[in-house]
Amino acid sequence: MTAPQFPQGLSDIASRYDTILCDVWGVIHNGRSAFTDACDALVRFRESGGHVCLITNAPVPKAQVTRYFKPLGVPDAAFDDCVSSGDATRAELARFQGQSVWRLGADEGWEHDRHLYEGLDLNFADADEADMLLCIGLRDHVGEHPEDYREELSLSVKRGIPMICANPDKQVRVGGQLYWCAGALADVYEDLGGKVIYSGKPHPPIYHLAIERVEALTGGQPVDRSRILCIGDSPGTDVRGAGVQGFDSLYVGTGLKEHGEDFEEEVVELLAAYGEQATWAMTGLRW
Repeated sequence: MTAPQFPQGLSDIASRYDTILCDVWGVIHNGRSAFTDACDALVRFRESGGHVCLITNAPVPKAQVTRYFKPLGVPDAAFDDCVSSGDATRAELARFQGQSVWRLGADEGWEHDRHLYEGLDLNFADADEADMLLCIGLRDHVGEHPEDYREELSLSVKRGIPMICANPDKQVRVGGQLYWCAGALADVYEDLGGKVIYSGKPHPPIYHLAIERVEALTGGQPVDRSRILCIGDSPGTDVRGAGVQGFDSLYVGTGLKEHGEDFEEEVVELLAAYGEQATWAMTGLRW
């Protein structure tokens, strides 16, 4: 497996790309405040003529993702558009209109899950009556573990109902603490033999939607897929998703993994552990 190259900044490689699909949480902010250097790098890329579409596994539609940017310090000039796993999940839920749904998540919590299904013709039911499971996350992101749900999820697996996973991420770092996400529950569901439908990274629907958004910016001109760069902090979603789509990827070390002084060696080992190959790697996104 080829090790990534380690540019000093995005400016070293920017001329190779017309489009950046950039992760949000862990790359341009940490849930508490923006990463100024990362935002500046995206601003400069756009000033040079490139397009930036943010691509996030947040289980809420775009409007709920971007509403927090200004309070966090993320400037509007850092991106052209944004697509979320929530957007792709709404599209998937629309296929189940008229059916009954069991919602699993922190209702009205910091994920604001109602935005996923408001306006859709869905009925909500308990686990023993639903046609489908919408997994948004754990009910208690702080005090619970995904394994706590194994027995409860096994009942739905036995009934043969599919799970729509609104956020394939397994964990997210908020400030300095890691929290479990819906992807960890999806792992348990699949381990029990259940079927999971994923909308977000590393799966194709969210990338197709992002490319549609970029092509809308260019008047419908096809995007040159060989000149797309995916930026992210997760080998299992960002780097893997880029590889599946045939895009170059830039791993940045400001998210899930806390790196030490031997960044280059640690990245090689980390990617190998996931069986993934990034094109580039940097300690953090910067110009």
